[in-house]
Amino acid sequence: MATQLTNYQCPACTGPLHFDGASGKLVCDFCGSSYDTAEIEAMYAQKEAAAETAAQNKEAPPPDSVWSENEAAGLRSYSCPSCGAELICDETTAATSCPYCGSQVVMTGQFSGDLKPDYVIPFKVNKQAAKDKVREYASGRKYVPKMFRDENHIDEIKGIYVPVWLFDANVNADINYVGKNMRHWSDSDYNYTETETFNIMRSGSISFEKIPVDGSEKMEDDLMESIEPFDFDGAVDFQTAYLAGYLAERYDVNEEQSISRANERIEQSTIDAFRKTVQGYNVVEKTSANLNMNSGKASYALYPVWILNTTYRGEHFKFAVNGQTGKTAGDMPVDEGALWRYFGICTAVC
Repeated sequence: MATQLTNYQCPACTGPLHFDGASGKLVCDFCGSSYDTAEIEAMYAQKEAAAETAAQNKEAPPPDSVWSENEAAGLRSYSCPSCGAELICDETTAATSCPYCGSQVVMTGQFSGDLKPDYVIPFKVNKQAAKDKVREYASGRKYVPKMFRDENHIDEIKGIYVPVWLFDANVNADINYVGKNMRHWSDSDYNYTETETFNIMRSGSISFEKIPVDGSEKMEDDLMESIEPFDFDGAVDFQTAYLAGYLAERYDVNEEQSISRANERIEQSTIDAFRKTVQGYNVVEKTSANLNMNSGKASYALYPVWILNTTYRGEHFKFAVNGQTGKTAGDMPVDEGALWRYFGICTAVC
């Protein structure tokens, strides 16, 4: 089955359009014109309708709706609607750019039917700001080599819309704890410790909305979760125009496969929330937990993430930047000399 391609071009000069998070509009890379996403979506809807009519009448479709597709070994081959160059992508790629003419191409067929997201959180953080966030992140970490902090080691940076499943749930919980208060004193002969032990019970219900679970096998779950939270108040109804200028993927981990991770996150969040209500004790230990979860609906969204790859002394490091808030996470090289000096000083002091 063929996959339709959409090449978002400026109506004024036919230059490529990209979504600009600062203005919330589609901006032309050549002439600087800007357009509302709804305006461009409406124009392309008319164009697609005309192409369908032409196909039904056995007329030749317009150039930018012609594509080729070859599904083999998990790869697909498309023809760029602008210059005709062959684009080789994997089977989950849904938005990319042509390496020859720079056109921003969206495989709209990857977001049709059950594959269509319910929501998208548009990018707010631009490419330069993402680079600055990584440098700021590195400068705030101890034992990172000074050369790494000072030099630009970024090999690659790309903005990606990551597929995410969002789960709602209601949880009824009964959790028991043991709380301990200890008092210490001494006299001329002995040291004393008095321990009071309390059985603590908590029972109640809690509701969760839009708990996210990464729907891409390529995106590491721990890295994606490290740059949370995303503010869902910034989400909008999905339109493919928001993808222009960025990479995007459709999910390859489906809703059913994501439920177990969602349950783990919801259970842990419930335990953490109930634990915060137990206060006034020196030590608190959870002894038992009975959670009854009533799952609600699940929805599908695309979340904005900048992925940065760096190389330092032959080692590769990956960073992720929340494309909405700028929160950053990733691995850092360690200055082993500085680390050992620190331990040596601590040992000497002790």
